[in-house]
Formats: sequence, structure tokens, C-alpha cells
Amino acid sequence: MENIPSDIKEIINDAYPYIKEFNPAQKAVIESGYLENNENYIICIPTASGKTVLGVMAALQTILDGGKAVYLAPLLSIQNEKVKEFKKFEENDISVGKYPSNCDLSVMVFESFDRLTRLSWNHLREVDTLIIDEFHMIGEFTRGPTLEAAITRAKIINPSMRIISLSATLKNIEEIEEWMDGTCIEHDYRPIPLNKEVLDIEMLGTKNKNDAIVKILDKVISDDAQALSFVSTRRFTESLATHIAKKISKKITKEQRETFKEVSEKLLEVPKKKGSLATSTCLKLAECAEKGVVFHHAGLFNEQKEIIEDEFRKGNILMITATPSLMYGVNLPSKYVIIRDYTRWTSNGPQSIPVFDYEQMSGRAGRPQFDSVGYSYLIAKTFDEAYDLQERYVEGDIETTNSKLVDNKDAVYKQIIAQIDSGLSKDINDLKEFFEKTFYGFQMQNNPSMSLFAADSIQWELESSLEFLLKNDIINATPGGFRTTEFGKLIARSDYAVKTAVKIREYLSHIDSFNDSELIYALSQTPDMPLISFKGRKSKDPTREKLSKEGLFAVNIGNEEATTVSLIEWINERTEYEIEVAYHVYSASTRRSAYEASRLVKFVKETLEVLEDYRFLKDCDYLSARLYYGVKEDIIPLVVGVKRLGRKRARDLVKTFGNDLTSVSEKELQKIDGIGPKLAANIKKFVEN
Repeated sequence: MENIPSDIKEIINDAYPYIKEFNPAQKAVIESGYLENNENYIICIPTASGKTVLGVMAALQTILDGGKAVYLAPLLSIQNEKVKEFKKFEENDISVGKYPSNCDLSVMVFESFDRLTRLSWNHLREVDTLIIDEFHMIGEFTRGPTLEAAITRAKIINPSMRIISLSATLKNIEEIEEWMDGTCIEHDYRPIPLNKEVLDIEMLGTKNKNDAIVKILDKVISDDAQALSFVSTRRFTESLATHIAKKISKKITKEQRETFKEVSEKLLEVPKKKGSLATSTCLKLAECAEKGVVFHHAGLFNEQKEIIEDEFRKGNILMITATPSLMYGVNLPSKYVIIRDYTRWTSNGPQSIPVFDYEQMSGRAGRPQFDSVGYSYLIAKTFDEAYDLQERYVEGDIETTNSKLVDNKDAVYKQIIAQIDSGLSKDINDLKEFFEKTFYGFQMQNNPSMSLFAADSIQWELESSLEFLLKNDIINATPGGFRTTEFGKLIARSDYAVKTAVKIREYLSHIDSFNDSELIYALSQTPDMPLISFKGRKSKDPTREKLSKEGLFAVNIGNEEATTVSLIEWINERTEYEIEVAYHVYSASTRRSAYEASRLVKFVKETLEVLEDYRFLKDCDYLSARLYYGVKEDIIPLVVGVKRLGRKRARDLVKTFGNDLTSVSEKELQKIDGIGPKLAANIKKFVEN
């Protein structure tokens, strides 16, 4: 602490009182002149080594000097976690929020920052320091291109901005260092030593991997610790949790049983508060939770996932079985990490996970401030397989971080549109200059085997993409250069994939009448719709029959069709329980899909306006509201007009008193379950106005 400025030291002491001194990795960064100079930095130190605090110190230095800082996080869950963590700085008159126009330190997700670089240059130019958490995700297919292009554009628009990149593991550091025009500080210190092993079921004397995990859990229980177990699918998280819960039932103490029961009850309260009976997934989750084991996947209610995360941090859950997505989620370390599945299902069948993902999952082992060591166990079936896995994952090198920009064609379209719409690029030469400055362009030009073809390769990518954009009337070629059309401007100002926009416009160009179900089905086939998935291998016939009743016909029944029928039922006021029972789907994610569908319908309306087709604007407003609130058309005014009324109470009101509530007193309104004095007063106020 003695090597940092006193004003920063004071703030760090207030916000992180448990930090008494910096560890060797942090000291290496600080002693490099990190806080004295204004250079770009790539800080590459292991998970749980205190990267966030290092990023925070650079932000504080900037803010105390009168500037602004932005902290980038890859996921909304991490963004919310960091905002909550950084709110402690407000005690020192440092404002914290989610947008740089109204605070000193803003926490943004990659997509929000990309939007800032495209649409809000004045605010971007006010940013003096940019901290990028989980920087290694620049090599990820879906979100990496967005981050890469945003960094490239930010460096052009605000060249004086300092960039601090935080990452646990990077292989091609020299290459990244040169592209970022920065200094890399790499250190292998990990405050919690990590013991990584590959265990096979023969060694453990069990017949299958699940029983091997039960045996490891015996050690976890005797160690008074907790465990995270990673498997490849949602279904496997549930089956593993159920299996373990049965096996360890007799090993739980009376005190633990009482604690686990409380967690179970909290999880069951979630659907009840939403006006739904507990789904079979909820019941299974609660039953497992009573034994101290839970599963965690995208098919749960968001509130249930939050309960699981909070209770696990408090030590009130023994084990979470999770899909690999949890490795990128909120901060949820555990003394033990068990990786049961090292394959993942893809469109090309099962594929082995990269070493990078193995490192990310293993890195969850060991809780700072609690554990003196962390354990990561990768499970194999045989001794020979264990030998191969040891060589590949434990002793192997992580993969090179490569740009995925041109692999993701939609990202190329999106960035070309962004460049043209912003006025940064007027012709193919301008576009070529921009793409040459991206990480993709840098790698192409600096790869000995590709450098001779780099210019031609970039030219070809741009020409083929421009052809698509011109053909779909997204851009125009004018004497003054490329210009975005009104449709192109709409895409540029949205967060949606170009393919989503094109599909919506194609759909609208062929309809003569507005059909709610048909539009929902069309939206479910776009890349921006979060899909509701089927549970296991149960019959899909009910889904096919429902689609048929709605006049929709599908050759194959998959998650797009599951999403469609779930949303159709949702706007007809079916509960999650009813939807799950009817169609065997993970209905807890219905609200999230409905929310995104509601936003997509607003985009449909905007597209209609661009097309100067005003026939269905009111229909879009109604459908958007129905999706957002999950209601039939007749109670839209009530749920929109009375905050926090909700669809269940609104429907109960109409059932009890009819559509005309003008003569109903506040006292009578309170007879409806869940309506108290305050809500009754708000209803009365709405009715009278």
C-alpha cells in the first residue's frame, strides 16, 4: 500500500478493508510505473489475483485528476455486480453508474460501449481511461468482434484515451501488446494455490462419473467446504444434482438440513410470487436444495439463480451443478471444482472444450479470504483417458487468442454499417483502412504465411459484404460515397443482428394482414430471440398441434417452435406452470423471451415506419404490450396504467368487478388478493383519470 498515492490508498482502504497489502502480482504491476505513466496496459495474472482492484486504481487516478473512467464487463450479471461493488466509492464523492454522461465511473457491457463508439462521440471523447475486464473474450465468436471493433473505433475517435486490459490467461501476449500499443505485465502468482488433477472412475473405485463425484463430495463435506460441478447440458445439471442429493441425504447434519430447507423454500417462493404454481423444474430444484445440492442453468427463473448464487456465497449450499456458462458469470468461487464433461454439443456433434475453457472453470477453485488451497478435478472414465486429459488440459498450453471478426459474417455487416452511418468511412478504401486497424487486420498483416494475401483477403471480405448490403437496400452508392438508407440507419441505431433486420423486412413485405402468432413465429427464427428449450426427449406433438391450430406448419419441431407456442400461451395469460406441463419446455425463461420479443415487435414497428407502411402500427403496439405484460388485449390499459399491478391481479379485478371500475371503492378493491391500500389508491386514481 505504501507505493500508491495517499488519496487512492484511502479510497481502497474504505472500499476493500480486507486488503492489508498487495500480493506479488499486484506489486509487479504497481512497481512497473502503472499509476505514474499514461501507457496502455495488458495485465495478465491468474484468476482471483486482484485484477479488478488494479483496474480500479487506474480509474481512481483518472477521476481524482478530474477525468472519467469506463469499466467494461462482458455480461449484464457482471455489470450489475461491479456497479454494486463500486458504489462504495460514492462515499468519497465519486459517482458510479452505467453511462459516462452522468457519472465519474461507469460500468458498461461490451455492446453498450460499442454503441457509444458509434453514436455518442462527444461522450466517448470525455472518457480518459477504459478498463476492459475479461479481455480474452476478444477471441470469442459471438461477442469478441463487437469488443474488437469498439476498441478500434475508440482508438480512432479518442486516441488519447488510456486502455487497461485485464485477463487471466493469454498466450500470444506480444502480438496483443503490439496491436494495443501497450505494455504487458504478466505474473503467475495466485493467492490461492490451485491443485489440478485428472481422476478416473477406476482409481476412485466407482462405476460411473456421477458416483465418482459423490465420492469427491464426501471429501468436500468432511472438509466443511463447497463444490462447483460443470457438466455439458441443462438436462445433465438436473440429473447429476438429483443423483447426488439422493446419495448424500444421510450424511447431512440436522443443522444443515434446517438451513437447506430454508433455501429450498426461498426457491419455491419465486414462482408463487409470479402468480404461477411451481413447475416440475422448480419442484426438482427445491427437492435437491433440501439436501444441499442445486442445479444452475438458463431454464430457471432469474430470481432463483440469484438466490442460488447468494446462498452459495453464504455457505448455505454444498454443491452447484452447472453448465459451462457459469464460468463467465458472476463471481462465484468454490474450494472444489469438478469438471465432469470435457465435451460440448455443437452443430457438428460433440467437441472437446478448449484448454482455455478448462482453465476458466478450474480457476473458480479457491475462495480468496477463505481457502488456503483450491482443488480442480477433471473426471475421466479410464486410466488411459485420464493420461490423455492430463497431457491435453493440465499440462497443455492454452490456445492462441485469434480474432473472430470475419468468422462472424453478421459482425462484419454490422461494423461496415456502423462505419458508413457514422461518416467514418465513405468508400471501400476507408473501410479497408478501418479493418486493417482491427485485431483481425493486424493478425493478417503480421502473420508470415498470410501477410502477402492480407490486403486481398480484406478487400474480398469487404466487397462480398458490401454486395449483400447494397442488394438488401441497407446502404446506397452515391457520388459522394456510401450512405446508409433509412433502413440502414435503423439497423445502425439498434442492437440487432443484420440478419434479424433483413428477415423482419422480408416477412413484412409479404403480409397482407397482421397475425400475432405468425409474427411471433417469424421473430423466433431470428438470431436475437432468446429461445425456450425443450426438456429432455418428451413428446413434441403438443407443440406441433398448437402450431397447427394457429395456422402455422413446421417440418421439424425444435426450440424455435417451443418458443413460439410458449409466447402464444403467455399472451393468453397462461402461467409458467401451465406452459411447462403442456409443452415440456423450460418455461421459467418465458418472461425473458417475452421481454425480448416485446422489444423486437417495437423494432418491427420502426421497420414498418421506414417502409412507410402504416397499416399495422397499432397492432404492433398491442402485441408488444401483450408480450411485455403477458396479457390478453382487454386488460392492456390496466396493466400499463397501474404500476406493479401485474396480470394476475388485473385479471382478478376484471373477473370480479367487470371492465368498468369507476363505481368500485378502494375498500372493495382491497378484497382482491394482493391488493393493499396503496395499490388500491393507484387503481382508483387511474380509473378516475
